[in-house]
Amino acid sequence: MRDPEETLEELTKILDDLSTRDDDQVILVEGQKDRGALSVLGVGGEVWQIQGANPILATAEKLAQEGKRAIILTDWDRKGGQLAHSLRLALTANGIQFEDSTRLRLVKLVKTEIKDIESLPAFFTHLVSLEQSAKEMRQTARNNASLARMRSAEKKAKARVQR
Repeated sequence: MRDPEETLEELTKILDDLSTRDDDQVILVEGQKDRGALSVLGVGGEVWQIQGANPILATAEKLAQEGKRAIILTDWDRKGGQLAHSLRLALTANGIQFEDSTRLRLVKLVKTEIKDIESLPAFFTHLVSLEQSAKEMRQTARNNASLARMRSAEKKAKARVQR
């Protein structure tokens, strides 16, 4: 895994970008669990499922009717990659502006750790935990270094007194 603190920082930036997106941008995810995961992570606004009752072409047509843009945020497993490809084609055919750079940023960041959107909350929590542990370890090391300096100073002071 990359440095957990750097990964957490970049993941937080991605989530902030999603949270502060324009009102006319709809996030397209595969299923209900993905929608729930984004909600848990504080990403609100319109998030549409592209599986189930809203197949790809119907989703593209609805976006076109409502004059909305899309953010493709499918999983990075094989099925998610195929869905992202199909979405790009359908959105382009319907003249809908979309971006999939956020998905690509996520893939680069977490591909070796998790494979889907629904795993993001647990991964985020894991990173926060690792960061907290690292901070505690650094603080313990600083405390130990300070204690060692104090003991060394005490020994020197005793040696001076004894002379």
